[in-house]
Amino acid sequence: MSLERFISDAISPWMKREGPESDIVLSSRVRLARNIHQYVFPIAADKESAHEVISAISTCMSSENEEEAEKLEMLMMEELKPVQKRVLVEKHLISPNLAEQAKYGAVLMNADESVSIMVNEEDHIRIQCLAPGFQLDEVLHRANEIDDFIEKNVDYAFDERRGYLTSCPTNVGTGLRASVMMHLPALVLSKKMSRIIPAINQLGLAVRGIYGEGTEAQGNIFQISNQMTLGKSEEDIMEDLAGVVMQVIQQERAARQQLQDGLKLQLEDKLFRSLGTLENCRIIQSKEAAKCLSDVRLGIDLEILPGISKTILNELMILTQPGFLQQYAGEVLTPEERDIRRATLIRERIKLENR
Repeated sequence: MSLERFISDAISPWMKREGPESDIVLSSRVRLARNIHQYVFPIAADKESAHEVISAISTCMSSENEEEAEKLEMLMMEELKPVQKRVLVEKHLISPNLAEQAKYGAVLMNADESVSIMVNEEDHIRIQCLAPGFQLDEVLHRANEIDDFIEKNVDYAFDERRGYLTSCPTNVGTGLRASVMMHLPALVLSKKMSRIIPAINQLGLAVRGIYGEGTEAQGNIFQISNQMTLGKSEEDIMEDLAGVVMQVIQQERAARQQLQDGLKLQLEDKLFRSLGTLENCRIIQSKEAAKCLSDVRLGIDLEILPGISKTILNELMILTQPGFLQQYAGEVLTPEERDIRRATLIRERIKLENR
């Protein structure tokens, strides 16, 4: 498969679009956790019970009376190869938990992959909506529309005092997890991020890596999300998160300006060196690749590196992950073979850009 076709087939269509504040905010996501009251939680479910939940959701979402329902396609986890599940994780369409532990899980996705509904993950239903840039209100509205439609057809596990009941107590209440993926290289370079993260945590928000809890913030990409779901309304949760994100955006822009004003030559040298590494490397590990890609994206945003598409970071941060490298190669690769393939793919992608 040619690289052009692989990129076209591999990258979710929604990722190819730009959204508000896209120089700093890569994407916005909302996830709603729900359970069906007559079934035990997935962690305690047997095969028969799990398949009944999948059947109920499949029947609900295939209703011909609903335009949106007709656009969803279901994938069963037990029918997928390990590398296929890993690719879905790398595209943020399913969680690592669904891929690795949910033996009788499934996912429903729409055509542009901006909507995915995980079934039998930690909860029976996890509705996820994604959008490029800073669009929290839009993704919440989209998720609530799907949630309302499902609730017409199934009886949710709900308590008047506690709200939606979930497997993990941290999701009880609204069941809402909202997050924003941000590219913050200037705050990292100026060593301000180490002070900002504790301040954000004190406000009841979490700062994590690109794949959520327990993952490292490679490539200066951080995920900021709410931690509380109980005792706050959806509106309050979203307002608190949006307010903090706007402050971080402003601080990142100020830090970028300070770097340009005070260390312009050193900054340009760093960014051009990273571009040179990506253009000429023959073997590169994922951490170094993420760092160099972050520098190149910063150079694009500051118009220091002209002629390169802003989507290159979004694309290559996913395409250079282990699952995608092995899918592109068509075989299982050792870590060293992945490092070689990663370098080759990056060089070819930059050549396409230059062409």
